[in-house]
Amino acid sequence: MSYTLSAEDFRAVAGKSADERHDYLLDTIVREENVWILSSDKGMVMMSSDGEQCLPVWPHPDFAADWATGEWADCSPDSVDLQSWLERWLPGMEADGVTLAVFPATDEETVVVDPREMLDLLQERQKA
Repeated sequence: MSYTLSAEDFRAVAGKSADERHDYLLDTIVREENVWILSSDKGMVMMSSDGEQCLPVWPHPDFAADWATGEWADCSPDSVDLQSWLERWLPGMEADGVTLAVFPATDEETVVVDPREMLDLLQERQKA
């Protein structure tokens, strides 16, 4: 389940800078105990950044669904619970050399991090 996001909140958050969206994503993952990806019956949506395979992740299904257009029109938001994200997904992506596109939005600027960095940042926020 996800928190309620009004259209006004959606626009305000989506309009933040890439660094602000990065912080928002981390805080929201810890608070809501999940992260959102896009997937279809063909698998997870992946994107490329400077030749690297990236998994785009979002803090709310509405932000993910907003990206389900064009070649991703058959995709829908899927939730990954925080425990699985920390214990299986991030270590697996690190082993596979996959990076994370953190909360991409329409401004084309997106923070890209490696899974180890996200794991460390999430664990720090959990302790705070």
